[in-house]
Amino acid sequence: MKPVDPRLLRYAGAARGFLAASALIGVVQTAVVIVFAWLLTDAVTGAIAGRDVSASLLALLATALLRGLLIAASDAAGTRAAAKTGMQLRGALIRAVGKLGPSWLAQRNQAGLAVTAGHGLEALDSYFARYIPQLVMTAIATPVLLAIMWWFDWESGLIATVTLPLIPLFLILIGIATRTVQQKQWQTLQRLAVRFADTVQGLSTLRLFGRERRAADRIESTADDYRRETMKVLRFSFLSGFAMELLASLAVALIAVAVGFRLLSGDLSLEIGLFVLLLAPEAFLPIRQVGVQFHAASEGVAATEDIFAVLDEAGARAGAVPNSGTTERRSADSGVSGPVSGILPELGTDAPAALTVENLRVRDLPPVSFAAEPGTITLIEGPSGSGKTSLLAALRRAVAFEGAATLGGVDVRELSPADWTAWAGQTPGLMQGTIAANVSLGDAEPDEARVRGALDAACADLDPELELGVQGNGLSGGQAQRVAVARALYRQAGDARRVLLLDEPSSALDPDTEQRLWSSLRERADAGATILLVSHRRTAREIADHIVALGVHA
Repeated sequence: MKPVDPRLLRYAGAARGFLAASALIGVVQTAVVIVFAWLLTDAVTGAIAGRDVSASLLALLATALLRGLLIAASDAAGTRAAAKTGMQLRGALIRAVGKLGPSWLAQRNQAGLAVTAGHGLEALDSYFARYIPQLVMTAIATPVLLAIMWWFDWESGLIATVTLPLIPLFLILIGIATRTVQQKQWQTLQRLAVRFADTVQGLSTLRLFGRERRAADRIESTADDYRRETMKVLRFSFLSGFAMELLASLAVALIAVAVGFRLLSGDLSLEIGLFVLLLAPEAFLPIRQVGVQFHAASEGVAATEDIFAVLDEAGARAGAVPNSGTTERRSADSGVSGPVSGILPELGTDAPAALTVENLRVRDLPPVSFAAEPGTITLIEGPSGSGKTSLLAALRRAVAFEGAATLGGVDVRELSPADWTAWAGQTPGLMQGTIAANVSLGDAEPDEARVRGALDAACADLDPELELGVQGNGLSGGQAQRVAVARALYRQAGDARRVLLLDEPSSALDPDTEQRLWSSLRERADAGATILLVSHRRTAREIADHIVALGVHA
């Protein structure tokens, strides 16, 4: 892996600041090491000569305390930088996924992305708190200390210069092998997460067919694979540490032996010899620590590489999208340019805008054209397979399409779907928590009155404080569908300029409840909302202002 990936500095501003702070701390630490070695040399030689060394000892103690404070400051700065960088990369990842759209996400390993954004970025603590400071110290302290050794005793400096490259050479060789096993470990962890998530999601089906034991065995097998890969990583880590310590010890031993012989022969003074001997281990220490911390940081680096791949793809995708007169912004945190988020205020009016679709084609389905005006309900109907759901998916950028679809003259492909739509699909995507939390999902400051109003409009006679289980467990199919519709109505009520997209909202409702829902939608449209309704129910025609009939492509 690269010592520092340039993309990390581009996508995370906190990393740039920490690198500068590490360089400053490294310069001060290098000066402290030199002063400490000189003061210790002066104290030892002074004590042998019978001089008063109390001042040197006090200065030595102060220098040691200062060095401890610098190490603590580096650790604290690294921990803060890791937290800020993780937050910035998570935010950039979420924005990138939003720019790439649901169609891209549906083709990706979503559980793997969750592991990367969670556990993977948490592993950046070791990378920032330990690896980068030692890398910076190697770049600053090692050449400075070697230069001082050359200045005071060129023979010791020569030995150090010749033996020092052996450490990074072995580090590179071991690192190549370590990278392979580390990647396997990371991939196994992602596979374990996916398998566990799939098993939990389909547990009821597995139990119905008596296959839960086999699924549990597969999870256990994958967990064993992860354990074995982790042990391989640990073996390489211990091997690397042993090699670094052995080479550094041999190099320092060579310098010590050479200094000892020259001291005996009288070719070198005790003061110079002791000073050089104290500097020699410090010259090798940073690069030894880089080798040790490389393995602790590799998991976090592997996670950032996965995130960078998503951010780079989002940037490339944004560059390929044609501009249709809208403003393209670049995020200060992520550096990823793309579809403008928050476009609705820029349309120049507080009134809802018309949605115009011209010759929109998804895959091999027939093209569709219509205009959905504010204050109207546009009904999309047709037999199964005619492309009703695909049409809504295209408008939400969940699938690619040909043709044109504009909102107030702005291409919807350049808009974030979350900014201009309020959508409820055929499968209610509910989560664990209260009904109110599910209805107001995504709202940082939920409005209780609006939640109750949305539930009433969706004909959901439910307690907003009712706790739901995983995936909305605790509600019937019809109740879950009404909560999903209430969520869309809640979002549309928060901004009347949003287009309400409803896909078969009454498929699980009885006739009486369906009529109540149609009445609520008609009232919402009469109040100025733009509603695009997909339904196979003939009763939906009674409230529709326009009907778009889709036929099966021959």
